[in-house]
Amino acid sequence: MMITFALLVAFIAWLAYAMRDPAMLPATPVQAALPQDFIWGVSSSGYQSEGGAMDSNWTRLNALHPERDEYGTSVDFRHRYREDVALAKAMGINTYRIGINWARVEPKKGQIDEAEMAYYDDVILALKQAGITPLITLDHFVHPGWVADQGGWTNPQTTKDFVVYSSMIAKRYHHDVRLWITFNEEGTYQLLEAFQYKRGLGKILGARDNLVAAHRETYDVIHALDPTAMVTSNIIWMGDHLGSGFLQGLTDWMFLDRIEDKCDVIAIDYYAANLPRAIKNGKQWGIFPEPAGIYRALKTLKARYPNKPLLIAEAGMPTEDGQPRDDGVTREDLLRDSVYWVQRAREDGINVVGFMVWSLTDNFEWGSYTPRFGLYTVNVKTDPSLTRIPTAAVPAYQEIIRIGGVGPSYRPVIAQY
Repeated sequence: MMITFALLVAFIAWLAYAMRDPAMLPATPVQAALPQDFIWGVSSSGYQSEGGAMDSNWTRLNALHPERDEYGTSVDFRHRYREDVALAKAMGINTYRIGINWARVEPKKGQIDEAEMAYYDDVILALKQAGITPLITLDHFVHPGWVADQGGWTNPQTTKDFVVYSSMIAKRYHHDVRLWITFNEEGTYQLLEAFQYKRGLGKILGARDNLVAAHRETYDVIHALDPTAMVTSNIIWMGDHLGSGFLQGLTDWMFLDRIEDKCDVIAIDYYAANLPRAIKNGKQWGIFPEPAGIYRALKTLKARYPNKPLLIAEAGMPTEDGQPRDDGVTREDLLRDSVYWVQRAREDGINVVGFMVWSLTDNFEWGSYTPRFGLYTVNVKTDPSLTRIPTAAVPAYQEIIRIGGVGPSYRPVIAQY
């Protein structure tokens, strides 16, 4: 089954490449800065950045793969969050996406760890004191071990448990938090879990239905507390060419299409114009980012959801252990080019409301510290001090935020496919 699926994905990727749209977007000047209320942000997840021992589905999964990097402290956001918030403030960031780690706050069913809730209280306070708006993700691929023991999302009881957990978080923070993501890239994650655990179609669809119900109920809970809240579940952009368009449609069918009416904004994670084609040799750092594809993605989403604002919830580029990329693309050039295409989209009538970089620092990329996405480098495996080292993208992003984009003289430097 796995071999058949791999061959299918390979064929789809080849077909997408063969049928790609050869038309290049013209690099005309941008005319105006992005609006004052535009969201300039950084994104992170709890599990990937916090570190520490806790029983979760991902802790257990890592234990089954000794060839992976040891999770350990990660970049220790758990104890260094005020340092990271200060770095974000210095760049001019106005929004910081954090994750609440369900496995951390409810290690046993019905037992809330108040010390860990006090930690999240102080993270929210630190952001408020810095003048930064928090965006909370309630589930970023990770749930407690006791949830895994009851079958994870294949069990309808998990929907009830998640809504109880989410209600507790929402009641605690709704005065300070307006932006919420229920589930991160859930349509894609469901498919990955299905192959990881060799689930049949019945269990796949059952898990999908339970997740849909959890989002819909959580949306209602948050809106009952704050009718002005912006609630969504972000998707990862696969592409809209022939082959990758099939994968985009499949993952959207798994989740987004069933919750669209309970999404106040359509949020996307953008890493490549055509993700299956862009991944080379199975290595994240082989992804060619093609920032011009952001414009095409936003245009496609506007056509699908004409009345919804659009938010880029993640955008970034991996390197291999922070080394220069083989294609010569730099993080600072990627930032400038990406923002250029966002400005072009705004000028063409697309209501994109924000741009968020993944991520402020390097972190644990689901089994490895080798892929580096950080504006700040952190050498987790070799530097016990976990020093945050700025890349050249830090002053680049600071300047972009200061002037509200790139100026009219800017032209993209990264090639289009």
